[in-house]
Amino acid sequence: MKNVYCIGELLIDFVAEKQGKQLISASVFTKKAGGAPANVACAISRLGGHSAFVGCVGNDPFGSFLLQILKNEGVDISAVQRSPVFTTLAFVSLAEEGERDFVFSRGADRELEYSPAVQKAFKGNMIHLGAATALLGGALEKSYARYLEDALEQKAFISFDPNYRSDLWHNNEAIFIKKCMPYIEKAILCKFSKEEATLISGKTNLREACEFMHHLGTKVVLVTLGPDGTFVSTPDTSFTVPSIKVNAVDTTGAGDAFIGCILHQVSSLSHPADTIGDENELWAMVERANKAGAFTTMRFGAIESLPFQKDLDQFA
Repeated sequence: MKNVYCIGELLIDFVAEKQGKQLISASVFTKKAGGAPANVACAISRLGGHSAFVGCVGNDPFGSFLLQILKNEGVDISAVQRSPVFTTLAFVSLAEEGERDFVFSRGADRELEYSPAVQKAFKGNMIHLGAATALLGGALEKSYARYLEDALEQKAFISFDPNYRSDLWHNNEAIFIKKCMPYIEKAILCKFSKEEATLISGKTNLREACEFMHHLGTKVVLVTLGPDGTFVSTPDTSFTVPSIKVNAVDTTGAGDAFIGCILHQVSSLSHPADTIGDENELWAMVERANKAGAFTTMRFGAIESLPFQKDLDQFA
């Protein structure tokens, strides 16, 4: 089984205790571990895979809390850096239907410095690039780009998730789109929400959006559609895998659980870059990953809601 190196942000989510409220009405918050790439690393580990997180947290109690969470989840944290800059924070409130209202207070995640030692670990393994904060400039963006080149040089399997957050880009969507392009060109697998797929491609039709992504270079495109399932596309075929109907209370981490489950399954393949395009295998992988995403929405919080293998086996 291959190791999956998840690169990007690790942060504190302060989640409003009284659900069904927007942030403007929230007054009491609960501290949770967050950050999409870190969530993916935990999802892989919970399913029995081997994952490592590459990122930066503050040299403060919040940073220590986050590292302890990842360590407890079985994630390799040997490549995590500490910074005198304060740990990144996000304040999150959940509307009645479980959708998020949130703002970021950026800190240490942007301070990640490139480490040549990480490059050697990529050989024969996989990397997952989650871009929620990674394309916003600073040391993190530079390191992020270098790790992409390292992964290509080491012939690693590359996965990319743009993790678009409108609050972070403040109407600079064109810059976001431009910065995503090199990663879509080089990644074997890309995961998008419907909003991300249409935003980046400029196409309203999902098939056309995916064709745009394939033309850029990516081999497999997965577009999560929430309760409507997942649209799957390769250069040769496309289809929609239905999801499981659940009573969602919190969608936080559902997409991370989904891609984590996909990457865990891919990590067990002998030659993933050559075999992941098989239609039957993709259907089975996505069907199981849809379960992981749906399962996560039935509880509050991201990491603590991620499924173990036994949960997916028992989940109808």
